[in-house]
Amino acid sequence: MPSSPPPSVLAFAGVSFAWPDGTPVLDGLDLLVPPGRSALVGTNGSGKTTVLRLATGELAPTAGHVTARGRVDVLRQDLALDVDRPVTDLLGVTGRLLALRAIEAGSVDPADYDTVGDDWDLEERATAALARAGLPHDVLGRQLGQLSGGEVVQLGLARLLLDPPDVLLLDEPTNNLDADARARLVDLVDTWSGSLLVVSHDRDLLEHVDRIGDLRDGTVRWYGGGFTAYAEQVAAEQEAAEQAVVSARADVRRQRADRAEAERLVAQRRRQGARNAVTSSMGKGAQHFWQNRSEKHASRYRALHDDRLDAARQRLDAAEDRLRVDREVRIDLPGTAVPRGRRVLETHDLVLRTGAAVDLEVAGPDRVAVVGPNGSGKTTLLHTVAGLLAPAAGSVEVHVPVGLLPQRIDATVLDDDLTVVDNVRARAPEAEPRVVRAALARFLFRGERAERPAGTLSGGERFRAALAVVLLAEPAPQLLLLDEPTNNLDLASYDALVSALSSYAGALVVVSHDPAFLRDVGVDRVVDLGAEEAPG
Repeated sequence: MPSSPPPSVLAFAGVSFAWPDGTPVLDGLDLLVPPGRSALVGTNGSGKTTVLRLATGELAPTAGHVTARGRVDVLRQDLALDVDRPVTDLLGVTGRLLALRAIEAGSVDPADYDTVGDDWDLEERATAALARAGLPHDVLGRQLGQLSGGEVVQLGLARLLLDPPDVLLLDEPTNNLDADARARLVDLVDTWSGSLLVVSHDRDLLEHVDRIGDLRDGTVRWYGGGFTAYAEQVAAEQEAAEQAVVSARADVRRQRADRAEAERLVAQRRRQGARNAVTSSMGKGAQHFWQNRSEKHASRYRALHDDRLDAARQRLDAAEDRLRVDREVRIDLPGTAVPRGRRVLETHDLVLRTGAAVDLEVAGPDRVAVVGPNGSGKTTLLHTVAGLLAPAAGSVEVHVPVGLLPQRIDATVLDDDLTVVDNVRARAPEAEPRVVRAALARFLFRGERAERPAGTLSGGERFRAALAVVLLAEPAPQLLLLDEPTNNLDLASYDALVSALSSYAGALVVVSHDPAFLRDVGVDRVVDLGAEEAPG
């Protein structure tokens, strides 16, 4: 007798969800997440984060129900923080640590003992969790505002290690993490004793899961193995789908030709019947009988071919539905080429506000990656090059127009109250609206999409809109500065960005913790701000 499959750790049964304004996100989703390490991928706006928020109970479905085996907890994509709060608040240990220290100082208040409960080793366990997440013990005495974005994510990991849930949800966990923190996260995924569901675009991280669920058009399809196995299976499906589309299109053409030939034969027989009626001595009653009979036969003949043509069209529609629309996503980057050898950027005894000394020269269409641990000054370097920050010492010379795409797409890049078109025109006021709209089409903002306010865009759409604003500015940037550009990108947008950068003819300086991305865009050299001396 075959063994029954293991029970799911998360189950969605007919789950629908819509925002208060009526915008639907999920409609009748059925989803079973098995035990072990699972991942969920899909395009921006497909509902991945909504699935996680429904699983934790933060959101309630408008229809259907969600069940979970055990306690569920999540490491969120963007932790909303009060910078003045202590780190221990995010760890969830403030009250117990205060009670422990009061007892150590001599308190005999029963309330302190009740607060501590059995957690007499809490500080030691908290220290061990922080160490495993890559944070020093003295973080316990800091405020959240004293931590970098990556350190906050590490702190969130430490909280989960300190009090492990039965089902762990990770929402884009590698965003803002440096190489060391990424390695620790991968170790956490590999050694997690419970079950986990990770939403991520990070190909390297996705290699460490047992299965990947693809959320598309409101349904989830599971693929066994990590990202390489997933990509191979999807590629095989798409090859078969493309062949099916070619075959279905040929069938539609054939059925159209047969339908036209059938119509020609019906017309020919009608003309022949009319001639026979004229030349024969057949009475009018008999003529009407045979004419009606002929029309009925012709009608059935047409209906037969119409049915065959409709069936062929339905097969074509079904075959085209199996094609992934995101295979067609491409961003065509404009830009002015920089001749090889031309000076683009140079520093002179530069010391950043973080204290890092940087010796950097960029010439021609160089591609430079800036890496280093969180807090080493990578973002500060880009902002200094862009002229947004003054250096602590030394100077920067930029010899070409520069464009900066920051890590957080805020009001300095996109005005949420303006449409996508108007955001671009704010950077290029002399450009004609018609020209702007034609250019935006290359960024997949066509027709009404270009007229949407920036505040209504999804994460991936905001990225593309911000990229358009930066690159369509006047003058066009010949030096492009990118700060963690793959954060929050779905797999299709990631592929589109890599494709776009492959055709960009200007110089590129990119801050990224994503080694796969740096390989894919073909960086020429690496500047490591974590080294003793940052090489030029």
